[in-house]
Amino acid sequence: MNKKAYLQISFGWLFAIIVGIFILFLAILGVSKVIKLGEIEQSAKTGKEIGILTNPLETGFESAKVTSFGFSAETRIYNKCDNSGIFGKQGIQVSQKSFNKWTKTYEGISFENKYIFSERYAEGKVFYLFSKPFEFPFKVADLIYLIPSSEEYCFYNAPEEVEEEISGLKQENLKTEDCSADSIKICFDRTGCDIDVNYNEKSVEKNRKLVYFEGDALMYAAIFSDAGIYECQLRRLMQRTEQLCKLYQDKENFVNCGSNLYVELIALAESAGKLKNSKELYLAGNIAEELQEKNDANQECKLW
Repeated sequence: MNKKAYLQISFGWLFAIIVGIFILFLAILGVSKVIKLGEIEQSAKTGKEIGILTNPLETGFESAKVTSFGFSAETRIYNKCDNSGIFGKQGIQVSQKSFNKWTKTYEGISFENKYIFSERYAEGKVFYLFSKPFEFPFKVADLIYLIPSSEEYCFYNAPEEVEEEISGLKQENLKTEDCSADSIKICFDRTGCDIDVNYNEKSVEKNRKLVYFEGDALMYAAIFSDAGIYECQLRRLMQRTEQLCKLYQDKENFVNCGSNLYVELIALAESAGKLKNSKELYLAGNIAEELQEKNDANQECKLW
């Protein structure tokens, strides 16, 4: 009888323990879901805030503008580029360090009218946003360069106009002199640096990958971004160029003042629309240059 009572008591305790474990499991599961939802909400909120911060950089016609923003925790900003559809999409995903671990990234925020150039992800607490308008030959969009404050870029032997622009930005991690030993070195018209820029051939070599540019706005884009991001964003810019060409064709028909740019606009639209990679950019670049010359020559009837 004593043994039977002992077994009954043991079973009661065992049942209580099992129920307690189950309740604890449900509680942990519930907390995990709340934390997960919080991470998703925070990621989306931060992505929206970054999008809002880029808005002032897209207004006006200044040569270049700079702003900065920061976080209390170590943060990774993932650059997502998608060129499907008419204009493609600029995506942003955010991951932050919590308890010495990176939070999972979830579906981020996307924009059709933004073009951010950076590495696959930028990591730090403070970030700089530097923007410059891309004209081809009319203004296509403002290009935004996302750079962690912890990364220092040093420009060596840069053309005078580039050196003046970098100095004029007064951005602490972009320098033309007094560079630190561990800075990312950018050399113009010579090889052997972290990033080699051939200003005459309009090419940038970085991490053993070669991309091509037209104009300083795309040159900076190639310097500050991953090659894959650069190529994707370039195709998006050409998609936008194609649509803008069609609008200018309509404008020329509407104003009817003999600007005679219709044929070149068609040619640029076709070249931009068919562009597969930056190596083919010079074809559209030649047409854009010819368009600009003709537009400038017609003082009484400029389309842009």
